This record gives sequence, C-alpha cells and structure tokens, in this order.
Amino acid sequence: MSGEKNENVLLTADQVKVYFRGKNKKEGTVRAVDGVTLQIIRGETFGVVGESGCGKSTLGRTLVKLQEPTSGTIRFEGKDISTLKGKELKEMRKEAQIIFQDPSACLNPRRTVRQILMEPFLIHHMQNEVNMDEEIHRLLNLVGLDEYHLTRYPHELSGGQKQRIGIARAIALRPKLIVCDEAVSALDVSVQAQVLNLLQDLKEKLGLTYFFISHNLNVVYQVSDRVGVMYLGQMVEIADYDQIYQKRYHPYTEALLSAIPQVTDDSSVKRIHLEGEVPSPSNPPSGCRFHTRCSKACERCSQEMPQLREVEPGHFVACHLYDQGVNNAGKKV
Repeated sequence: MSGEKNENVLLTADQVKVYFRGKNKKEGTVRAVDGVTLQIIRGETFGVVGESGCGKSTLGRTLVKLQEPTSGTIRFEGKDISTLKGKELKEMRKEAQIIFQDPSACLNPRRTVRQILMEPFLIHHMQNEVNMDEEIHRLLNLVGLDEYHLTRYPHELSGGQKQRIGIARAIALRPKLIVCDEAVSALDVSVQAQVLNLLQDLKEKLGLTYFFISHNLNVVYQVSDRVGVMYLGQMVEIADYDQIYQKRYHPYTEALLSAIPQVTDDSSVKRIHLEGEVPSPSNPPSGCRFHTRCSKACERCSQEMPQLREVEPGHFVACHLYDQGVNNAGKKV
C-alpha cells in the first residue's frame, strides 16, 4: 500500500500483529492478526469479510485500541496511537468508537437508557460543557427512538432498539471513526435492514467513517465502499466493492463470493467448494496461508508468503499468481 501522506486518509495500519500466548507450550501462540497493512479513507465504509476465526474482530478492536497490538503501527490522523496511554488514549476515544455485535451484552442491565447515554459525557467530564438533556434528546432523534424509552431498562427493549441505543452511545461524542463489529448479525433480517439504513443515514448526516466487520457477504456488498478479505489473520485482497465483485483475483475471494445465494438461475456462476479444514491460527501453514486449500497452489506457495501488491489501480492482492515469475496457471516460468 502507498506510504505517501494523504490528507484523505483517516487511519493507517502498518504491519499490525496481534498474538495471544497459550496457557502452555502445547497450546502455542495464536496469531490472530499477522501483519495487516491497510488504509481507511475519510467518509468511506471499509468492509471486512472472512470466515469465523480469521481475526477480523480482533483487528477492529485493535484499530480503536481496545486490544493492544503485539507489533506494528496504527496512525489516526497521522498520529501513532499504538503506544497511547492515559490521558492521550482517553482523548483518542472521543474520535474512535465501536458498536458491538450483541447489544444485550454491551448495555448495563442496571441502568436506564438515560443513564447509558449520559455515561460517555460523564466519563469525559463534559457535563459542564454541554447541555445533557439536549444531547440525549439529540441522540434519541438521530437513532429513531422516542422520549419514553429514556426510563426503560435494556431488558424492556427489543433487539433492534437495544442496538439503536448502542449506536447512539457510539456517536455521542461525535467520533470520526466507528468500528461496526458484526453490528447487525444478532438481529432479525427485517431489523437488520432498518439498522443498516440507519447507519447509512448517520454516515451522511454526521460525516462518519466506518470499519464494517461482517461474515455476511450480502451485507458487506450493500454498505461498503471498499472491501478487505481476511484469511487466517492476513488481508488477501482489498479493492472497491464493484471491483471485487466484478473481478476478484484471489482464489479465496472467488470461493467466498461463489457462496452468495443467487436469485436468478445463472449457470455461469459455479459454487466453489473448498477442500480441507481451516488451519489452526496457532500453527498456520508455511508460505501462503491458503495454499493447503487452494486448487491453484504451486510449489512456491508452500514456501514463500505472498505480499499484498497492487494489480490494478486501487486493487491489492496477496497471491503468487500475480507476482512476476509465476504465470496464470500457477507454474513457475
């Protein structure tokens, strides 16, 4: 990815790694995120897809410093936040927030909606700087809830209403970046559409930037400007959503997109069934992580890890098929 300074870039991650040590030597070290490099542009929705356990949620939490990176740098508006602590970290929290997957688990059951929405302002000692009642009513209006919800406890709300409260809390301090960690996967399909529309409206009204994590390819297609595909802790392909859906390069991306249910009977779209199991992140294969399940793998794939390279303007792929020295059949030349 380009290292040039760009004022439109809100966040840059450079070779970010997040490792978790096992309880003993037998368990080994889990490489949840293993050398991810990416840029998030102001005002865009950067979607991330991949199988469960690929590291996308860990990456999202790391980008907003809920998880400490093992190594690598994360720059937010040009400032390295990977080492922030104390007051500086607390100030950064105003600029980058997260919406969690399970709204029931992330709301305090002993607090009313009013108390939950007051919390961000109290934590940052802003009660004397803003009119709390006005701010709370502003948040309710933005997420489409009524004033009577303020006296309700989380258990008295539906799943969609709870997620709206989680969204309201995330936008309370007017952040620039929001990580949406499977923000709609716990909701009914009809409610998912409502919440996705709400997120899109808020993006336009408030000038937000989203890092949108989901395993649902249709959802990512609906909301994303650019898409990143993760496999075993690494980004294997990054491109604009229209590029990646029209012409995907990486065999794993091709297999993922072939699994999207088709409304029409299009015989040209064939389902690709991946062989074998997903390797353990504590003992990943050498070379390309995907080579054990890839029908196009060559000898080089098992020996050398491919680097993320730009194969078309704005389209990055980590695959030896598109390196110099390897032809499209995966053979050495």
